[in-house]
Amino acid sequence: MEAQKNINSEKEIESLFKAGAHFAYTKSRRHSSAKPFIFGVKNKIEIFDLEKTNLSLAAAKAFVKSIAEADGVILFVGSKNESRDAVKNGALSIDMPYVAGRWIGGTLTNFPQIRKRVMKLEDLTSKKEKGELAKYTKKERLMIDRDIEKLDRFFSGIVSMKEIPKAIFMIDSKKEGIALAEAMTLGVPVVALCGSDNNLKNVDYPIPGNDSSISSIKFFVQEIVNSYKEGKVAKPKA
Repeated sequence: MEAQKNINSEKEIESLFKAGAHFAYTKSRRHSSAKPFIFGVKNKIEIFDLEKTNLSLAAAKAFVKSIAEADGVILFVGSKNESRDAVKNGALSIDMPYVAGRWIGGTLTNFPQIRKRVMKLEDLTSKKEKGELAKYTKKERLMIDRDIEKLDRFFSGIVSMKEIPKAIFMIDSKKEGIALAEAMTLGVPVVALCGSDNNLKNVDYPIPGNDSSISSIKFFVQEIVNSYKEGKVAKPKA
């Protein structure tokens, strides 16, 4: 049993290595909270201890699985260019809300007002699809189309989010500082892929790893997605 556990762990660490999860930043950029997770240095770039990363990932995955078992909603967040596609595609694959662009201040802390904007987007989109905008002048329709485009850009990913999510999964908690602060204010648990420049102590389930390469980000997003799927399958039957 123990031997099998070690084999599985080795495979997991190998997968992390192949994804490039071990690359941190230079020592000068490192936040003090990341120090325990650094294994060494190569070509002036610090290297994460993947055994510790794997343990942190396992804890995050167990938490995500528990959220899924309870039918909870997890909001995926990743505004940096390297993470946008992975975050959006990962969230859509399990029908979860996402923010893959600029975080709008108040998305959580002023949720009722944000929800009104989302409902406006739904209303205008529905009317357009049904041809109910034909009664307006050409200029008015152009203005409405611009409004729809703007609302869609900011809120299309959270249309399905009817209430405050049970958790947030984000890429780079330093980059997503506003989202993190709002989650902390409301007590919403945060799972985050954290580069060595992140303050890991501000995150409930930090995953120390490469948060700047597309391959690494894709890997971690998929791990979280898979855990959510596992949780849905394991959900206790009523």
